[in-house]
Amino acid sequence: MKPSLRPGVSRVNRITVGAERTIGFMGEEARTYATPAMIRDIEYTCRDLIIEHADPGEDSVGMEVAVKHLAPTLMGMTVEITVRVATVEGRKVSFEVAVKDELDEVGAGTHTRFVVDKAKTFERLKAKAARLAARSG
Repeated sequence: MKPSLRPGVSRVNRITVGAERTIGFMGEEARTYATPAMIRDIEYTCRDLIIEHADPGEDSVGMEVAVKHLAPTLMGMTVEITVRVATVEGRKVSFEVAVKDELDEVGAGTHTRFVVDKAKTFERLKAKAARLAARSG
């Protein structure tokens, strides 16, 4: 990680809420921004910020999400996701997050990510797959 990744650094992503980001279980008239989609969008916004400050071969993985979904966003509206680095503790990066649409505050909370070396991560995943294969026999 570059030293530029520090508390106070922020990023804003604007996303139009299409059908793929909405709930469908209550019918077409209730198509609104789904909580899992909002969380995914928050995670990717935080990841995008980290990538801007990452060294070659680094990426990040999510560790924790604590987000309240405060208001519905209609399909077709635009959400603005603002993330701000709250703390950097070694490779652990914590964010304050806020989501709003044209009318309301939609979401608020925190997200924590861990910066990883991709090559080391791939090796750990291969080792776990080998352990699983050995167990399955």
